[in-house]
Amino acid sequence: MTDLRTVAREDLFKFKFLQSGQISPNGKQAIYAVSQVDAEKEEERSVLWLTSLETGENRQFTSGETSDGNPQWSPDGSSIAFISKRGEKPQIFVIAVDGGEAQAITSLKQGVGGGLAWSPDGKYLAFTAVPAAEPRPADKPYRVDRHVYRFDKREYLDDTVEALFVVSVDGGEPRQLTHDRCAVANPQWSPDGKEILYAASMLPDVHNTFFPRLRIIDVVGGAIREVVGAWDNSGAAAWLPDGKKIAFISTPAGKLIGSKSDLWVVSSQGGEPECRTSSFKTGVGGSLQDDMPTAAPASPAIPITKDGSAAYVRAQIGGTVQIYRIALSGPESCEPLLSGDRSCFLLDADDAHILYMGSGFNHPGDLFASDIEGGNEEQLTHINDELMAQFKLPTVEQLLFPGSDGTEVEGWIIKPDIGTAPYPTILYIHGGPHGAFGHVFHFDTQMLTGAGYAVLMVNHRASTGYGDEFSTVIKGDWGNLDYKDLMAGVDEAIARGIADGDRLGVCGLSGGGNLSCWTVGQTDRFKAAVPENPVTNWVSFYGVSDIGVWFAVEELGGHPHEIPEIYAKCSPITYAHRCKTPTLLVQGEHDWRCPAEQSEQFYATLKANGCIVEMLRLPGAAHAGTIDGDPVNRRVHNEALLDWMNRYVLGMDSAN
Repeated sequence: MTDLRTVAREDLFKFKFLQSGQISPNGKQAIYAVSQVDAEKEEERSVLWLTSLETGENRQFTSGETSDGNPQWSPDGSSIAFISKRGEKPQIFVIAVDGGEAQAITSLKQGVGGGLAWSPDGKYLAFTAVPAAEPRPADKPYRVDRHVYRFDKREYLDDTVEALFVVSVDGGEPRQLTHDRCAVANPQWSPDGKEILYAASMLPDVHNTFFPRLRIIDVVGGAIREVVGAWDNSGAAAWLPDGKKIAFISTPAGKLIGSKSDLWVVSSQGGEPECRTSSFKTGVGGSLQDDMPTAAPASPAIPITKDGSAAYVRAQIGGTVQIYRIALSGPESCEPLLSGDRSCFLLDADDAHILYMGSGFNHPGDLFASDIEGGNEEQLTHINDELMAQFKLPTVEQLLFPGSDGTEVEGWIIKPDIGTAPYPTILYIHGGPHGAFGHVFHFDTQMLTGAGYAVLMVNHRASTGYGDEFSTVIKGDWGNLDYKDLMAGVDEAIARGIADGDRLGVCGLSGGGNLSCWTVGQTDRFKAAVPENPVTNWVSFYGVSDIGVWFAVEELGGHPHEIPEIYAKCSPITYAHRCKTPTLLVQGEHDWRCPAEQSEQFYATLKANGCIVEMLRLPGAAHAGTIDGDPVNRRVHNEALLDWMNRYVLGMDSAN
């Protein structure tokens, strides 16, 4: 038997990742998509697979020579529609389940975006696409009038927002249904096939474009009505079987940012929604920050039972993601079905099965099914088993410790399978800040532990999954309790003899980049820092970020001219001149969430004050581009992260 080895940075593109999953109408099969990067070409592809829910047998359904994704069963179960880039642009294809050639349904010059959905009679497909067939000349002057005119991963919104279309399965010219400059997502036909529910975001006249509004359109007449207005809506919604009501996940307007989301039921004609999870402390619909390019954790699924009595939802509770059944009428009932120290990302459910992606610290993710009560779990795929069998895997130790005010804080230290304690340790900080780490796969962690580091993850104040008091307390006070929680976690790991206090590094993306920059302006205890796409200056962030005006005001409590002292107090740039820690800033050049000038200011200040600093620029990369963007940017980021930590935490020559 070959000796086991640790995960190395070169293993990044050897992993395959589950992207989606859907149960067939007869409940006997599931269709799913799996992606992998061609390491030699650094191109990502995805392939469709079928699995039997009766026998567990898997068979490849499409060739894998291109990217096939978003598979959707026809209502009668005889065909599958999917989106594939088999030509210059992605188009819709339909293929019979029992074999044959895939038939192209669209040939739009601009291509198809997503949102694929069959009509109940199986005659039509709804989808989203950019309305304009001809792109705007990028080298010509351009005038904007939107409140937010450019958005992360979308670029200039007038060029990229996708409208709602319908096309006959028999082919023909698609018909555009929406014409309002809003971005459409997650279209769902009403049970009678006369209307389509969808999520509309990127409204031209609001700063909070981040959260969609639920709307319904009459397919024939084109009339649109608003179901739920300006709430912090997740876009996750579903018709109840009678077509008279809609279930959705959202947070009402006026709640503090970071507050939990609940499951609501509202008349399809609009009106006052009814909360079905008011007693559920942590809310529903949450997730965890992973480091794998999969769309499965972002699935907006809310499967409804056939009789309309209950919905299935996921819920992030601390460092886990669990699946619950929620009663849609009568007394509130929130029943846990799939729980434990893991993540169960709900994909679909019918009257016999729950389909989900299971993941953990040492599990990249597979397709699972259980019965409708959460029992008789079966792992349907073993996507990375052969690869994972080659590795010495790290061990995980939970940390529970008091923050500076005595509040209990949860974290984990992931210990390498090589070397001896105390280990050189990387404090890896999650983004958001209203997000969380926990039981989900994180390639960076595997790479770092494979190189002999322990990785410390702390769900500091502002993290979700612990109740609203915990997640909202930092408003107007960034860098206080959140930072102190992180340092308390470091002290706990050192006190347990796991972390070496003389060999510490710190890194993180987005909000984690912000706190990495904050940390090196407050203390010299870290030997190296790698902030990625950080917020460093709240004043300029307010004006340049795609969410700046809304997010800065929500987080800090006012506009810059109203509370300038808070903006200065909470900005890492205010303390950057004190930094002595060798710092590598990683910056996506097309990150419109935390634009490049945020890193550039920090870089300039460190240079001016004699601190060792470099900046890795990633052309074309969006905010989370090192997780799910261009493969070359993912690879280069990992190489740079490991090199910087080796150079300054371990004192190794960069050539090593």
